[in-house]
Amino acid sequence: MIDIKTIESLARQVHNAMPISFRDLGYDIENKIRQILQSQLMQLDLVNRTEFDIQAQALLRAQEKISILEQRLAVLEQQP
Repeated sequence: MIDIKTIESLARQVHNAMPISFRDLGYDIENKIRQILQSQLMQLDLVNRTEFDIQAQALLRAQEKISILEQRLAVLEQQP
């Protein structure tokens, strides 16, 4: 899940990048941008960094086990 501070930062950047005439409309636009960003980002199937790191570690362990099993299989295949 995306951090709220990240969404607020993105909304602020978009707001600041707008022409001055639009920025003068106030923070209603920034709030609307924040809502749109949050809505769109929530639709994405994202994971946080901790969950990603856990899955990356699990993948590494699985790859190590596969490598060991492949070596064992090669030894067994060489036996008469």
